[in-house]
Amino acid sequence: MENKIGFIGLGNMGIHMAKNLIAEGYHLQVHNRTPSKADELNAAHITKCKTPAEAASDVPIVITMLSEDEVLRESVVGPDGILKTLQPNAVHISMSTISPETALELATAHNKAGNHYLAAPVFGRPEAAAAKKLFICVSGPQQVKDIAKTVLDCLRQSIHDFGEEVGGANVVKITGNFMIMASMEMMAEAYTLAEKNGLDRAQVANFFGSTLFNAPIYQNYGRLIANKQYEPVGFKTKLGYKDARLAFRLSQTSQTPMPLVNAVHSRLLTALAKGFGDRDWVEGFGRGVSEDAGI
Repeated sequence: MENKIGFIGLGNMGIHMAKNLIAEGYHLQVHNRTPSKADELNAAHITKCKTPAEAASDVPIVITMLSEDEVLRESVVGPDGILKTLQPNAVHISMSTISPETALELATAHNKAGNHYLAAPVFGRPEAAAAKKLFICVSGPQQVKDIAKTVLDCLRQSIHDFGEEVGGANVVKITGNFMIMASMEMMAEAYTLAEKNGLDRAQVANFFGSTLFNAPIYQNYGRLIANKQYEPVGFKTKLGYKDARLAFRLSQTSQTPMPLVNAVHSRLLTALAKGFGDRDWVEGFGRGVSEDAGI
């Protein structure tokens, strides 16, 4: 049998990551709250598991890609959680966007159980996950990073080390997502301003994306916003709002004034109130600004 690891969370990102690990020769013990998601994976290279504990049983590494702090916490320390079965010295690689406080809490629980926790949140939409082009941020003990590297190399464009304090990578992820949200608000406002003044918003976006703002965020998100292309859904508005809450809370606890956090938090909360929670967060910004402008 191939090298065996656990994988928990087969959402829009996790499903592609799991496929790439299988392609690299891993056998996955998979668990997902919607079991049918596992049907997208090669049945010969997975074992379907009913609980996180079952997925973490008898493996040296288990990966989680779960969207909410509470869901991750339940999957680790709950009655059917990872810590019920994870063997001594095994490594839990947590790859989703959570608060640094939750990361520290879970790392402490793992240490008490005699195994290890590594924060490894990622930057990239589902298409980047499928293409093995994720930017992975890591923080935690060096020996744990060394163990995890072989697996993370199957998923990454690059890996960036933010020290041994376990929550460091989570702070980077929260700040990065805040910058993406602020950029989307800015682009939505700019391209809507251009449209209201008689210009082709797509042409304006192409100009900026190839000159002053020649960077992937402005090129990729800019194209989606300019063309009002909101499908397929890559990252749901309700998850973007969760990240805005994390950024807002982090700014409050560290006494860091961040006026733009209030703006993006309000924009996404408005999108939720309008029933767009399961739509792409690009629509939360793009459509939100267009509606404010009456177009």
